[in-house]
Amino acid sequence: QVRLVESGGGLVQAGGSLRLSCAASGNIFSINDMDWYRQAPGKQRELVATITSGGDTYYASAVKGRFTGTRDNAKNTVALQMNSLKTEDTAVYYCSADAKGGRDSPTFQYWGQGTQVTVSS
Repeated sequence: QVRLVESGGGLVQAGGSLRLSCAASGNIFSINDMDWYRQAPGKQRELVATITSGGDTYYASAVKGRFTGTRDNAKNTVALQMNSLKTEDTAVYYCSADAKGGRDSPTFQYWGQGTQVTVSS
């Protein structure tokens, strides 16, 4: 079983920056892709960024050029550096991981509890 915990959310003024972190713990056998999602109230959860095990990144068009995902495999962490924040970036941000919680366990998508990001005008 894998546990994910996000941190770093908060209140920031438009144009400012925040750095989110996500730490994986538990009985980790392997982690493949790690993702950042976000969800605003009344809206569907959307994929923001993907960071592969090899460090390749993919971004939603809405955040491309402003957000940067990084990964530290040795520490089982991922981060999302968010710059030039806009009010429309306001959401709960979640990290997820495609991971195995044991050597004989199937790959499963795990989710963190989320961290609130609020961008004020």
